[in-house]
Amino acid sequence: MLTEHDVLSTIRMVREENLDVRAVTLGINLNGCSTPDPDALVDGVYRRIVEKAANLVRFCDEVSAKYGLPIVNKRIAVSPVSQLLERHSVETAIRVCQALDRAAEAVCVDILGGYTALVQKGMTPGERTLIESIPRALAVTNRVCSSFNVGTTKAGINVDAVRLIARKIIETSASTKSQHGFGCAKIVVFANQPEDNPFMAGAMLGAGEPECVINVGVSGPGVVKRAIERLTRLEPGASLDEIAEEIKHTAFRVTRTGELIGREVASRLDIPFGVVDLSLAPTPKVGDSVGEIYQAMGVKTIGAPGTTAAVMLLNDAVKKGGSFASSAVGGLSGAFIPVMEDQALSKAVRDGTLTLEKLEAMTAVCSVGLDMILLPGDTTEETVAGIILDESAIGITSRKTTGVRVIPVQGGKPGDYFDFGGLFGSGVITSPKAPLGAEGFVRRGGHIPAPLHSLMN
Repeated sequence: MLTEHDVLSTIRMVREENLDVRAVTLGINLNGCSTPDPDALVDGVYRRIVEKAANLVRFCDEVSAKYGLPIVNKRIAVSPVSQLLERHSVETAIRVCQALDRAAEAVCVDILGGYTALVQKGMTPGERTLIESIPRALAVTNRVCSSFNVGTTKAGINVDAVRLIARKIIETSASTKSQHGFGCAKIVVFANQPEDNPFMAGAMLGAGEPECVINVGVSGPGVVKRAIERLTRLEPGASLDEIAEEIKHTAFRVTRTGELIGREVASRLDIPFGVVDLSLAPTPKVGDSVGEIYQAMGVKTIGAPGTTAAVMLLNDAVKKGGSFASSAVGGLSGAFIPVMEDQALSKAVRDGTLTLEKLEAMTAVCSVGLDMILLPGDTTEETVAGIILDESAIGITSRKTTGVRVIPVQGGKPGDYFDFGGLFGSGVITSPKAPLGAEGFVRRGGHIPAPLHSLMN
């Protein structure tokens, strides 16, 4: 039962603290479009998306107006497109990607995810075809995002796939050189990729999901920051466990709000509701930053000793509060640290207090991984592959999701500043302290076996 205090608290979150439903994502299974005829495949993909998503934006706008809560992004996640490409060429893959882009534009959604291949144990011809198409496909489309799963705790890491994808990331940077390599901002490489994540660039409709489903991503870093500031203002000596309790209560209220919105949109579309993903996903706006939460806790210099512990505290408290609020919590649910999309984290990189190596340590306890990081234009594919392997190792060993979204900027050097605008934000180019030296390890290829604790049966 909601009390008057709960209602007023939620109104304050919306008006003053940047609470919003960050994404309502419609999952659509495209497997029924499979056919050996390229023209029929392209046409079938377009028609199915337009049919299933025709009313998504309208219903989201109606629900948003009804409750006075902004729904910032309306998105689509499709089943892995590589499954449609087993008998097709790279040229057909590019045409399918363009059909996805046209369909997303036709139904007025912001971004479409699912140009995806799951290659943790090996690559089928269709999965290789999709990977090979990436540089050209993302250069000729605007709204399509691509993701890859290269490792799981049960399967280990497919190093051959990592090497190929790293090469395609470098080529995508070159193919979108006029946009400073922006195509790479639409690629994320996962270990333990979730099947119900509503957030881009890694959203897809995984195996075992319904034919169509609504997943909701709620984000409230500003809400959490203000809650901590109120607590420490009233109790200057508040301990870390008291701060954790305050985050849990805040996450509870935010999760309930998000599930309410998601279930009503799903009801209007007459499809199942899937999950509410409570992930503190920042924007470049001041006051909407995950980094500012760490500062509110007392880590005034992001990257200082203690930063990783602050990340762990926040991530754990968010998950506990969300899981108590709803039985439908899923996706990633935790705290994101996308450098370019978070003004406090971006400033810390610019100031030199937050290095790539410290970020990697933080990813061991955050919600995802190395996200939206600018790299020098001369970064080698072996270096990119090594970064992906390191993050994958953290994920499969810790039984958590980790991801890598890096953007090599053609002609860019460490310290150079770039601004992609909007949600993608801005930042300076950074680089590993030792970018070279592991080429021999990476080039061996093959497969890194699953850890011993994967044998849980």
